[in-house]
Amino acid sequence: MTAILAAVICTVLSILALWHVYWAFGGMLGKAAAIPELNGAPTISPSPAGTLAVAVALFVAASLVAAVGGLVTVAWSPDLLFWCARGLACLFLLRAIGDFRFLGFFKRVRGTRFATLDTLVYAPLCLALSAGIFVLTDFLA
Repeated sequence: MTAILAAVICTVLSILALWHVYWAFGGMLGKAAAIPELNGAPTISPSPAGTLAVAVALFVAASLVAAVGGLVTVAWSPDLLFWCARGLACLFLLRAIGDFRFLGFFKRVRGTRFATLDTLVYAPLCLALSAGIFVLTDFLA
């Protein structure tokens, strides 16, 4: 059970990481829908280096989940794995909740392409990732 859950979460995180690598190297497909907008203008302009950093963070997150789920062996203590994974789960939960302006379930800016996708896809995905990682860490406790 834990291996399957870990594999699913790792796959999702790896796909997201690869998508960010694609954007970092100039890919445009889906990029506009991944950036919050205000009055028709993007609220941020991520650099290729910043986008690549997000990709690396997602790959690291996938590796951590793989270790927690027993898919790979690492030389970390179970306590360190537990707390790092719980921290990751909290980060995804915070992303799902949002910043109360542009991101998450409690955003105020609505009606944009990003806001719609955030409500229907991005925030629920972050909530599901958070829940899945919390479940995996319960097996470590």
